[in-house]
Amino acid sequence: MDLLYHTEFEDTDDSESDAFRLPLAATEANKSICNETIDRGEALKQLRKDGLHASDYEQHLPSSCSTSDIGTGTSSSSNHLEAVAKHKKEQVSSNSSASETTRNDQMSTPSKVEPNRLPRLGGVRSRSQLVWRQLSDKAAPADARSDSPGVDVKIRSLIEDLKNESTELQRAATGELLVLSRHNMENRIAIANHGAIPFLVSLLYSTDLTMQENAVTVLLNLSLNDNNKIAIASANAIEALIHVLETGNPEAKANSAATLFSLSVNEENKARIGRSGAIKPLVDLLEYGNAQGKKDAATALFNLSIFHENKARIIEAGAVKPLVELMDPAAGMVDKAVAVLSILATVPEGRNGIAQTGGIPVLVEVVELGSARAKENAAAALLQLCTNHSKFCSLVLQEGAMPPLVALSQSGTARAREKAQVLLSYFRNQRQVGKVIRR
Repeated sequence: MDLLYHTEFEDTDDSESDAFRLPLAATEANKSICNETIDRGEALKQLRKDGLHASDYEQHLPSSCSTSDIGTGTSSSSNHLEAVAKHKKEQVSSNSSASETTRNDQMSTPSKVEPNRLPRLGGVRSRSQLVWRQLSDKAAPADARSDSPGVDVKIRSLIEDLKNESTELQRAATGELLVLSRHNMENRIAIANHGAIPFLVSLLYSTDLTMQENAVTVLLNLSLNDNNKIAIASANAIEALIHVLETGNPEAKANSAATLFSLSVNEENKARIGRSGAIKPLVDLLEYGNAQGKKDAATALFNLSIFHENKARIIEAGAVKPLVELMDPAAGMVDKAVAVLSILATVPEGRNGIAQTGGIPVLVEVVELGSARAKENAAAALLQLCTNHSKFCSLVLQEGAMPPLVALSQSGTARAREKAQVLLSYFRNQRQVGKVIRR
């Protein structure tokens, strides 16, 4: 549903100050893809334990930035944010196939940890650095070999089957490549190096839904390697992934969204994905998909929103309404939804959309009852709303925000306390101004 931006809530601030725009370098945030199907593998399970943190950037803000601005998250953007995304590189040894599932990043999870799920927006993060955990294997050389010559021979044979016109051979080949790519980074590199990617991309257009699902899941596994991210995007996979979002079965759609997230870790891909028309089908998946699809769509949208021009696209595609609805605890996506909204609240259209769709009372409720990370991101969004439009400020106060903000200012995370204190100070200053005017 398209949002109407010119209403009584219209924000007069038409642009964000350059000082508060998220640097593009921050987009190196690597997110994870919730792995609830057996075919996703341990690495993807680990990926999805990673979280989106809309407030992690702000700690790196230059001293000239006002503390009244909001930071959006691990790889997010916000007015109070500025952080260079830091992530640790996974060390993959040629003698170990499971190393990709371990990470040294120190992360703090939201009050509820959701194993095998999409990176929680507001899930895991480091207090001292932005931490979208990077599951891709940057340490592995581009010419890394699989574990044995026999595996290489098998991979080459399977790729030949992908080229065959027999649907049965193609389906069987994608199934075996899925198994080979599930847990082993060397296999992922070898599959790509032997030339499988273009054939897998072409199979995304298959009318055989099982084969289409297998192909997109193999590409998802391969995308955990940074070099493969570039190769996949260069093979025109983004357009094919959009096709899967529009035509695939629920599992294929979720894995397509997860793959788009993985590709969007690359800065150029963020812009390319946004300009390719992927955002609307991602928003549709967010609104109408199954539970896993909604989570993967939210994760992809979160990462894409880090690129400034994508914010308007996400809002125009109608994302604000379903995001507000997903802040209902029953949906199990409060942390994810509020993290995305805290990014969108950094632009006027996002603030208008939040107010128009009834988001203000829900944000106040999250400040009171949400997880530690959700409270922080909700306070960030409220701070953007209040400091940019007096009407929004009045609505926030009418919803009884003072008591939960006072509590948050005393017992929340460090950044949550800071946001709450800045917002409370803003309210006090506004009251003082009102008294002077009345006199």
